Amino acid sequence: MERRNFIKKSSIGAFSALLGVDIVYKELMPKGYLPIALQDTDPFKLFHKHPEMVVLNDKPWNMEAQAHLLNDAVTPNKYMFIRNNGLIPEHIDSTKWSLKIDGESVKNSKVYSLHELKTKFKPYTYQLTLECGGNGRSEFNPPAKGNQWTIGAVSCAKWTGVRLKDILDDVGITDNAVYIGYHGADIHLSRNPNKKPISRGVPIAKAIQEETLLAYEMNGKDIPLAHGFPLRLVAGGWPASVSGKWLTGISVRNKVHDGEKMGGSSYRVPCETVAPGEKVADENMCIIESMPVKSLITYPKTGAIIKGDSNLTIKGHAWAGELEVSKLEYSIDFGNSWKTAQLKKPINRLAWQHFEARVSFPKTGYYEVWARATDTAGKKQPMILPGWNPKGYLNNACHRIAVKVV
Repeated sequence: MERRNFIKKSSIGAFSALLGVDIVYKELMPKGYLPIALQDTDPFKLFHKHPEMVVLNDKPWNMEAQAHLLNDAVTPNKYMFIRNNGLIPEHIDSTKWSLKIDGESVKNSKVYSLHELKTKFKPYTYQLTLECGGNGRSEFNPPAKGNQWTIGAVSCAKWTGVRLKDILDDVGITDNAVYIGYHGADIHLSRNPNKKPISRGVPIAKAIQEETLLAYEMNGKDIPLAHGFPLRLVAGGWPASVSGKWLTGISVRNKVHDGEKMGGSSYRVPCETVAPGEKVADENMCIIESMPVKSLITYPKTGAIIKGDSNLTIKGHAWAGELEVSKLEYSIDFGNSWKTAQLKKPINRLAWQHFEARVSFPKTGYYEVWARATDTAGKKQPMILPGWNPKGYLNNACHRIAVKVV
């Protein structure tokens, strides 16, 4: 800790001396900005080995990937983040699994076996972006309560299942349907059977989108237990908390669903901008819906050392909730100037998009490569932390990696 405090209090010049290289473009740094290498406990650690998956909590399980592990176009099961609110269900028998559809706005309540869902309805496969609403929470100041996610609580796996709209058509819903709420088999941390760890949902318009699935496969195989086996809701582009795991029921509501973690500050942000640290009344909080535009540099990993050649290919992904990304730019001078990267179209709606660029560095030294995405509505990622909110949601600041050219 003493070493960390010393480094943070040191001048940029002293830090350059520690690394043995100049911080190129240091005069262009935003005021008050702390370089990536100074955000760690040891600046030398940055340029060496990194941990793989990072466990933030084990009761319940919360785990994220390092950015470089997410370089694949389709996120492998082993690198998908885990965000649980309760304990994983025990003694699951998929042959006896059922899903109940009910609620105030259902014409005919029904119970479907997993076998019926797989055989009675047409299957669909979509690659869908799921991101925890609190991804990036660790950057907020004053600190926000909750798991201190950095950048790895995002994924874009391939999901197979039946469309929720087809199930809702089968049971019939009334004209006053407003929302759906999900119910899962996860266990409250207290193990009290009368308490639910989470029961969220989405408006009907989102529920009946083509891509909203009751999924039973992830990347062509049964969904792993930690990700919701044998059945989960997947609603891409919205906070992943609406994609309920271990699904046992869907309620079609005639009002906004009022299940656990739908009220208070849970997955809600101030409807209007507030000052950092300000308390916000519940009635002034709005439910998070479509996630904001964002990007992630997945290659190389932060701390890359480039020897000899001063050119570097960077790769990554960009996404924008319900929208597409129209442009991806990168900067090596702390956002003073930007160049455009090659950006692919999504494989389907609500999938992330891949980008690539060849970056040239003018001389040896320490650099940061920043990525900035713009969505089809013209909204850009902020260069540094966006507006503060009590739970530290929706941080879509530019992702940055540290590079040393020697």
